[in-house]
Amino acid sequence: MKFGIVPINLQEFTNPDVLIPFVQRAEALGYESVWTAEHVIIPKTYTSVYPYNPTGKVPFAVDAAIVDPLVALTFIAAATTRLRLGTGVNILPQMNPLYLAKWASSLDHLSRGRLMLGVGIGWLREEFDAIGVPFAHRGRRADEYLQALKAVWSGEEVNYQGEFVHWQGFMMRPRPVQPGGVPLIIGGISPTAIRRVAQYGDGWYVIAKDLDEYRSHMQALADECARQGRNQRELDITAYWNYYREGVDSLSVYEDLGVQRLLINVHALRERDVTVALERFAENVIAKHG
Repeated sequence: MKFGIVPINLQEFTNPDVLIPFVQRAEALGYESVWTAEHVIIPKTYTSVYPYNPTGKVPFAVDAAIVDPLVALTFIAAATTRLRLGTGVNILPQMNPLYLAKWASSLDHLSRGRLMLGVGIGWLREEFDAIGVPFAHRGRRADEYLQALKAVWSGEEVNYQGEFVHWQGFMMRPRPVQPGGVPLIIGGISPTAIRRVAQYGDGWYVIAKDLDEYRSHMQALADECARQGRNQRELDITAYWNYYREGVDSLSVYEDLGVQRLLINVHALRERDVTVALERFAENVIAKHG
């Protein structure tokens, strides 16, 4: 099992004097990856429903500092050598896909092939409005952007004509270091998101409230892969682990379900100091099960 940390671009991790020693220590302790969260802004009031909290609201203050994911990961990449770098997740349809392709390709190039681009379609209509991007049809745009990203990272001349993307007669340099381009890790648990994972994804970023819900999600993925003729074992599956509540005995359940990577939030480990939490988790879990 691989173990990662999420999120690495909020709270005290917005302080470079905290962030860099922390990620360097994580790398030394055997953590495999660090992951970001993304919001450009969160309005003081919003009616959109956050799908991963019973309250329908994000689990942090709306005025909390959030460092841009790709900026944070570039900063981390420069101070580490092995940690893989994941976005968990970037909101794909509210971004210009060509700029995103360029930023991701550049980061993968400079980090020597360590980026995993997690993407989702977003839920916060008010954020889309502030950016000036339509909230409607964001799923259709995301599907097309996923295809276009693969095309532009191929290293070949790009000629892609779709409903939203019109690219012709250019090549992107530098191309990603990783063969086939930056891995696309699709986030979301709706039937449409799971369809998108099987159709376009190199992996899945999945969050559930408990193990029974994870079992249900994984069965849904297996069913969808069967419908599409996709080999589920090709997918790199990343799941959030509520280690404090579930304990180390649940690790075997995730392994049996086919999860390859578990992410922890060091604040959820209930230690006063994030570095103490980092060290104790490494000692109790990574050293024995990593």
